[in-house]
Amino acid sequence: MTLKYAGPTILALTLLAAAPARAEEIGSVSTVFKALGPNDKIVVEAFDDAKVPGVTCYLSRAKTGGIKGGLGVAEDTSDASIACRQVGPIRLSDSLKDGETVFKKDTSLLFKTMQVVRFHDKKRDVLVYLVYSDKIVDGSPKNSVSAVAIEKNWKP
Repeated sequence: MTLKYAGPTILALTLLAAAPARAEEIGSVSTVFKALGPNDKIVVEAFDDAKVPGVTCYLSRAKTGGIKGGLGVAEDTSDASIACRQVGPIRLSDSLKDGETVFKKDTSLLFKTMQVVRFHDKKRDVLVYLVYSDKIVDGSPKNSVSAVAIEKNWKP
């Protein structure tokens, strides 16, 4: 028996494995009351670095509410902060690339994303995570950085 459709299935699974991490919402706080639609918020999310087991990042970001926000067509601001921590033994892969995207989220209906990229400072054996926002025409210089020193004898 041959598998006619195995090619597309394998391709889809490969793309999913290579995709940036998905975030889990930890909580949120309202910052601006909106009479119609949800309030503006600061959302706190957590995601694990898929290529570096043992690292979790916590991202806080602005989320626009109101009618446009409720419909998913509002553009969120570029305000974000990140804190990454070692939560288990870290195993580095040879396939890590500096500047590799580890998390990506659309922050407008079209053209604007918030991204987290990873760098390995080999001299100090530290992983550095940078969050920033970009747009096709103009990005934002707003950014935040977090560093995770790789503890060789990590204990919980």
